[in-house]
Amino acid sequence: MNLKIYKDKQKVAEQFSSYFVDQVKDKGTFHVALSGGSTPKIVFDVLAENFSDKVDWNKVHFYWGDERCVPPSDDESNYKMTVEHLFSKIELPKENIHRILGEKDPKGEALRYANLLEINLDRVEGVPQFDLVILGMGDDGHTASIFPHEIELWDAEDHCVVATHPDSGQKRVSINGKVINTAKEVAFLVTGASKSEKVKAVVEKTEGSEAYPASLVNPASGNLVWFLDEEAAAELNQNPS
Repeated sequence: MNLKIYKDKQKVAEQFSSYFVDQVKDKGTFHVALSGGSTPKIVFDVLAENFSDKVDWNKVHFYWGDERCVPPSDDESNYKMTVEHLFSKIELPKENIHRILGEKDPKGEALRYANLLEINLDRVEGVPQFDLVILGMGDDGHTASIFPHEIELWDAEDHCVVATHPDSGQKRVSINGKVINTAKEVAFLVTGASKSEKVKAVVEKTEGSEAYPASLVNPASGNLVWFLDEEAAAELNQNPS
């Protein structure tokens, strides 16, 4: 596990963007699963503004680790947020965007998306392998859309699962833990003081931390990077980068 701690959200976004560009460089086709949330929004802004001409976007294929079951025009859509903050500002072939169809029946869409991943990605022991999976973490320790109350979805047979938000009841389509842990590289983007307690629990594996899905992220490749701001890392015994 590689911990990178920066002053604030903006610095995290800048450093992550540099890291992303380095990941894509010197590679052929690059398959990445995106995350929603406030931190990726800033990352996408920085990528579009500072790095749009430093990446060969023709070889980058975008997917999502999870998506809310809403139409692509809905403000809750992770896809819509990515279009507004990144895709609309870069030269990207439409066929490189592989969105989860949030407007479709969740069960059918989870099956379709799992099948798409199997077709588009190389597989390791039958599990689709991303070059990079970007994850966030909720205040409750959830990641992708695997929540503590449905932690059994982590080990589901299907590559994509239908999850239910514990408070709103909203359905979401999410990749499962096997897909996350099969990725060549996994990067957490976590910022804000409200995350500090769970960051400590997950990173330091404190007692009871296994109840949080984020604690199950352990890629077989060994390539796990945390990008944190000082607020999120406040309870860790670490110095900022």
